[in-house]
Amino acid sequence: MNAVRKAELIPYIPFDRASAVPFYVQIYNGFLAAIVSGRLRPGQRLPSSRALATELCVSRIPVLNAFDQLLHEGYLEGRVGSGTYVRARRVHLNASGTTSRTALDCAAVGRNGAGGSRAHGVGPFSNVPAFDGFPHKTWARLIRRHACRPSVDLFARGDPAGYAPLREAVGAYVSSARGVDCDAGQVLIVSGPQMGLRICALAFATAGSALCVEEPCRPSARAALDIPQNELIPVSVDGHGIDVCALERLGGDATAVYVTPDHQDPLGVAMTASRRQALLSWADEGRRWIVEGDYDSAFRYSTRPLGALQGIDTAERVIYVGTFSNVLFPDIRLGYLVVPRSLLSTFIRIRESLDGCSPTLYQRVLTDFLGGGHFARHVRRMQTLYSARRQVLVERLHEHLGDVVTLGTADAGLHVVAFLPDGVDDQNVVRKAAGVGLFPQALSTFYVTGRAPSGLLLGFGGANESTLETEVRTLGDVIRRML
Repeated sequence: MNAVRKAELIPYIPFDRASAVPFYVQIYNGFLAAIVSGRLRPGQRLPSSRALATELCVSRIPVLNAFDQLLHEGYLEGRVGSGTYVRARRVHLNASGTTSRTALDCAAVGRNGAGGSRAHGVGPFSNVPAFDGFPHKTWARLIRRHACRPSVDLFARGDPAGYAPLREAVGAYVSSARGVDCDAGQVLIVSGPQMGLRICALAFATAGSALCVEEPCRPSARAALDIPQNELIPVSVDGHGIDVCALERLGGDATAVYVTPDHQDPLGVAMTASRRQALLSWADEGRRWIVEGDYDSAFRYSTRPLGALQGIDTAERVIYVGTFSNVLFPDIRLGYLVVPRSLLSTFIRIRESLDGCSPTLYQRVLTDFLGGGHFARHVRRMQTLYSARRQVLVERLHEHLGDVVTLGTADAGLHVVAFLPDGVDDQNVVRKAAGVGLFPQALSTFYVTGRAPSGLLLGFGGANESTLETEVRTLGDVIRRML
């Protein structure tokens, strides 16, 4: 057993008293970089907050805030009567049986750019789930259950449609939770929602075909649908959902449309019942297809969802796309499609041509996670946690930025849209915010036309409620300097 190392010396961290970056952010970033790089080793004791404050010639408040954030995120651990230590990193088996970083390690890599770009990082206002709320022990136990009892099926090439028990479990889940009308044979397991959208794009591709997408639309979704054979046509969204009249004016040019009806991504509006019926009629009458993205329906805070569009489709014109990434963790890379029977063989053939099949190990683990009731319990816990974090963020925004931003619909999902004043470049705000350790997304990047409003997507899933006020104030300073 390794002896615990004493912290006789205060470790070096970059610190500039003249910088515009808040003191607590500089201290946090410095220690995080030292932990990730290995300069601060697991089990190493840190200096006291009083000693570090004296060394840096600052009050203890920014030091305590930085330590609290690192403790909250799992990089440090406190030992009663002993001090604060660097927490030992945990190792999980990945689908191939080799070791992989935990969600906490992946967060560190993203923040510091080691092994990935900052665009994939995790930090204040980034749109990620609550890694601190994930049942890591349960997930690790389920992985061990299957990894320690390997079988030929676990290592051989799996069914391109997906592990049959998982297809059963997913079918049961979406039927009960979202009102989807399907059997397990219509469920297709894919490596995340982007693969699901790419399969749809390839299935509908014909010479001169046009695929409509909502405007605004998440860039990653648009990229997955954008293939040379298809022309992507943006169709505007209003307070009732996608403009079906605009779709009708396209006549026979459009073969399919991609929509997010329950919680429009990113604006958050829900498609009304009358607009849903009009959209289904448009598809049925023209023998067109609807691709329904349903990513944030698990978390709503004041109203109940209307149910999946697919569930009220009597003509089997809707392909339903779902994912576990937003509910569990992004790197699980498991999503699913519910496919009309007439398209199933085509979709399976395309799916097999892309990457064969999804890893069997994670499919088996997820099957147990769903069937054992762990998923339902996790969703209930996260609903409570996210509701509280959302409420704190909205209150702080009204308190400190109410005179500057206008908030959009915040009834579901893991982000709030804050519209900026005219003339403020949201992409410039994002660049300036990154310089002070904040990671919102620019709303304008979700548009391809020149009518993009200026705004920010402020994620709260992974927020620390104790530091939200400071983060909102810092963001407010960035925005006000640009007015």
